[in-house]
Amino acid sequence: MEADKNLDLDNEALEKEEAVKEASVEADDNIEETSSAKETDENTSEAEKSGEEAEEDKKTAKKEKKLGKKKDKNIEKLEEKIADLEDKRVRQLAEFENFRKRSEKEKSQMFEVGAKSVIEKILPVMDNFERGLQAVPEEEKDAPFVQGVEMVYKQMLTAFDEIGVKPIEAVGEVFDPNLHNAVMAVDDDNFESGTISEELQKGYMYKESVVRHSMVKVVN
Repeated sequence: MEADKNLDLDNEALEKEEAVKEASVEADDNIEETSSAKETDENTSEAEKSGEEAEEDKKTAKKEKKLGKKKDKNIEKLEEKIADLEDKRVRQLAEFENFRKRSEKEKSQMFEVGAKSVIEKILPVMDNFERGLQAVPEEEKDAPFVQGVEMVYKQMLTAFDEIGVKPIEAVGEVFDPNLHNAVMAVDDDNFESGTISEELQKGYMYKESVVRHSMVKVVN
């Protein structure tokens, strides 16, 4: 009886030991499964995270590309605006330069018209000086009064020359309707046909324009 009892106890102990081993193996399996599941979850999480980061990178790249295109478009608009402003500036400078030249030309023309008007009023005085000096008898040309008149006449000629007023050449010159006014046609063997044989009234030019035409006789 005692032996049977001990045998039963041994069997029970073995069964308990087997149960403990099975429980231990099961626990290890659970730990492994839990660890594996955890690793799987972590891998999945990292994969999802990597996917999210890649998506964010794509979105960022798209935004940057969009911003780049917008920036390029803004630069093109600014460049077009700058080119337009530069074109307007150049046109305004050209217009101003034309206006300045036109103003200077008009001012010069107005001054020339005014100068010619003054010169035309002085010319009769010059004519009277010339007529007066030509009318002086030869024996009186050395008289102080005559010398004084001649000096004033020469001073006026010098002043005319300094401001650009010059007498028009006439006697012996070929008749030019732009410079001379023919009032008579004569026969003169001393001159060729079409030349001026005598000057009846002296003509004058102011710079490049005629103030008064010379009054002349032209040979037939």
